[in-house]
Amino acid sequence: MNIDSLKNEWEELNKEYAELESCNRRYIELLEQLHSHQQICFNEIKHQRYRMNQITASLRQSKGPIPAEDREKVDELQKMTLKRKAQLHEIEQSLPAKSGRYLQIILGDVNVSILNRNDKVRYKDDYEKFKLILNVIGLIMAFFNLIFNYRALELAFIFLLVWYYCTLTIRESILKVNGSRIKGWWRAHHFISTVAAGVLLVWPQGEHWQIFRMQFMYFNVYISIVQYLQFGYQKGLLYRLKALGERHNMDITIEGFHSWMWRGLSFLLPFLFIGYGFQAYNAWTLYKLANSPEAPWHVSVMAGLFLLLFVGNMATTLWVVPEKIRERAKERYRLQSMGKSMKLRQEMKNSASDLDLSSGSKLSPTTSTATATQTQTPAEKKEI
Repeated sequence: MNIDSLKNEWEELNKEYAELESCNRRYIELLEQLHSHQQICFNEIKHQRYRMNQITASLRQSKGPIPAEDREKVDELQKMTLKRKAQLHEIEQSLPAKSGRYLQIILGDVNVSILNRNDKVRYKDDYEKFKLILNVIGLIMAFFNLIFNYRALELAFIFLLVWYYCTLTIRESILKVNGSRIKGWWRAHHFISTVAAGVLLVWPQGEHWQIFRMQFMYFNVYISIVQYLQFGYQKGLLYRLKALGERHNMDITIEGFHSWMWRGLSFLLPFLFIGYGFQAYNAWTLYKLANSPEAPWHVSVMAGLFLLLFVGNMATTLWVVPEKIRERAKERYRLQSMGKSMKLRQEMKNSASDLDLSSGSKLSPTTSTATATQTQTPAEKKEI
């Protein structure tokens, strides 16, 4: 053992540690500066919105008709206000956002904002992989429950549903804080599904459960297959729309129909409506079971939850589909009108060309000679 060489190595390690300490000090200073700049940005955003609200309020308080020379200035102010709101929203995406009430209850007052844009996209992609993997596992477990009637296997599958939907609601809330635009019914759908899975978990084994059990497992197998098909379709569509700049990078796949999904979705819509009809059939079956005097409270609660899911899914889909049909009809009429106007302009051009040709052929010899004389060069005129 050479003590001198070990001592030299330790001295080199001391130098490296001094560099590490210096790097750590710079890191801490940058963190303090980052926090300071964040507070400045928050204050400036608040100031900008306060001043914009004052300007908007002053415009609303103006009484009487606005003169024509001021109308353009007012319109320009309104356009600039809308543009500034969009700019402030874009700035806020790079700043930490407060967690919602649900996350505060679950996680406490923890900052879940992801400041790096690439990390946000990576977290969103991890969310998509999580959904896909759990969907495949759920499909396999539901299929095994169709073959084997074991209580332990049933409870394992239902517990997986509880854990999946609970985790999904937390992950979606974090995505919401970080700029994802998932909202409305599709978020509420997962909260309702969490409650339904919890009720199923505590539903005691008995005659009513055995009657509904096979139907419920068939429902889960069908829904898992449809979700897998829909995930593959939505993933490819989102990729194309994001590449074209038509969708936000934090947009996610959902378990239903959304406005951006219209392109090429006609083959999936029947499967979705069958799934919604399956939910209604589950509600009807449970409602009939709930009429028996020995039925536990779980039966009636599950009937209400399945009915709520059916109504929400159908109402949302039926609200989006006609809207997209109207948009496509407007686009078709607009293209038709553009085609007609282009065709009319082409006919007018052709008519003008024919008129010019006919006028040229009817020129008199004198006019032709005069025209030829006018187009001659000075040298040619001199020779004449």
